[in-house]
Amino acid sequence: ELFVQYLAAYSYKHGKGKEKNALTYSDLSHTAEECETFQFLADILPKKILASKYLKMLEKEKQDGDVGEEDEEDEEEEDEDE
Repeated sequence: ELFVQYLAAYSYKHGKGKEKNALTYSDLSHTAEECETFQFLADILPKKILASKYLKMLEKEKQDGDVGEEDEEDEEEEDEDE
């Protein structure tokens, strides 16, 4: 309980919560990414992104992964030829 209270108070003080008089998810996620004490929460409290941006990121990763796989296949074929 004390940990959650500390996280909430820290996020409120260092986030935009003071302006709105409320604690938001973005305040918590910003704290998890920026504060060294709460870095272990970065995977649990990721920043929100739009679905369209996420889909673009997945597509880019897929393309990058395909390029890496093609390079590996080319190397294997060269090894077999030798």
